[in-house]
Amino acid sequence: MSQPIPRQALDRCPPYVQGKSAIAGVENPIKLSSNESPFGPSPHAREAFRQTAETLHRYPDGGQTALRQVIASKFGIEEERIVCGNGSEELILLCIRAFIDPGDEVLVSENGFVMTRIHALVQGAEIVVAAEDGWDQSVDHILAGVTDKTRIVAIANPNNPTGTYLPASEIQRLHAGLPGTVLLLLDGAYADYVLQEDFDSGLELVRHSENVIMTRTFSKLYGLAGMRIGWAYAPMCVISAIQRIRTPFNTNWPAQAAAASALQDTEFADMVRDHTIKWREHMREQLMALDIIVPPSVTNFLLMQIPESHSSTALGAAKFLTENGILLRPTGVSGPGDCLRVTVGSAEENEAFLVKITQYMRTETRS
Repeated sequence: MSQPIPRQALDRCPPYVQGKSAIAGVENPIKLSSNESPFGPSPHAREAFRQTAETLHRYPDGGQTALRQVIASKFGIEEERIVCGNGSEELILLCIRAFIDPGDEVLVSENGFVMTRIHALVQGAEIVVAAEDGWDQSVDHILAGVTDKTRIVAIANPNNPTGTYLPASEIQRLHAGLPGTVLLLLDGAYADYVLQEDFDSGLELVRHSENVIMTRTFSKLYGLAGMRIGWAYAPMCVISAIQRIRTPFNTNWPAQAAAASALQDTEFADMVRDHTIKWREHMREQLMALDIIVPPSVTNFLLMQIPESHSSTALGAAKFLTENGILLRPTGVSGPGDCLRVTVGSAEENEAFLVKITQYMRTETRS
C-alpha cells in the first residue's frame, strides 16, 4: 500500500530524547534529569494562571503586548524588538526557518543544544560543528569554521550540558569576527542563574548590532516549563522576519499571564537562584571528593564524568540510581569516560542523590 513520503531531510534528523520522568514500580521518583525548578512557579504566577480560567474561550493577545511590556521594563530594552514564543525553542526554530535556505550552513559548538541542529537539518541546512576546548566553547574554533555559506552561528551561553559559559569579552570577539551577513544566535536558557561579573547574556550586543538574536526562557528559574513560554530580543530586521512566519497565537493566555507575573516576583526568583547556587556548589564539592570530574557550572545542573581509570562508570551509576528511585540524564558529551547530568533539586532530593552516588562510588563489588 502506498503512503505519503516525508522529506528526505528528515532522514538526517535524530529524534530528540527527553529526560526520563518515570521509573516502573516507583510512585514518586526523584527526577533530576530535566533541569526543572524544584520550587515550581511563584505564588503570583500561580494566581495569574488561575485568573485566566474565566477567559479561556477567548483567543490570546497575538501581539503579546502585556508580556512584552513587562519584559521591556524588566531588562530596559525596546518593546518592539521583543517576540515571545512557545518556549525559547520555538524562537530558535523560527529564526532558522526565517534565515536558512537548503544548502546554507549553520555552525554550532560541539556540545550545543541538540534541537538547534535538528531544526537546521529539517530546514535543509548543512551542520558545521566547532570543537570545544575541554569543557569550554572555543571562539577560535567557531570562527575557523565560518565559510561563505555560513548563515547562522548558534551557541548556548551558558552551555548545556557542560554548564560552562563564555565571558562577555569572548562573545564580543566572536561577534567581531563574523561577517555582517551571519546571524549570531545566543541561546540564553540558563542566563538567569549567572551572577558572574564578566558575563553578558547578550542584551548589550543585541542593542547595538544588526546581526545578533538572544533567546530566553521561563522554563528554568521561573518554573514554567509546562507552560512553554520564552522570548527573544533582536534587531528589527530579525524581528520582522520572524513575525512574518510566527503563527498568530503561538503563546496562550495562561502562559502570557503567568510569565508576566513570574518576572515581576523578584523575591521568589532570587530565592530560587540562591538555593540553586548554594546546593550546586555543595554538590560539586561532594562529587569531586568521590573522584568524579565536575566542571564549574553557572546553571541549575552539573555535568559528572567518571574517569576511565575508575572501576565505576557513569552509565553504571545511572542504572544504580534509577534502581534507587533517582533519575539523572546520560549525555552525549565527548571526551574520556562517559557523563551524566544532574539537576539541582530540592534540599531533600539533593541529599538523597548524594547519599546514593556516594554509596555507588564507594562500593567495591557492583552488579
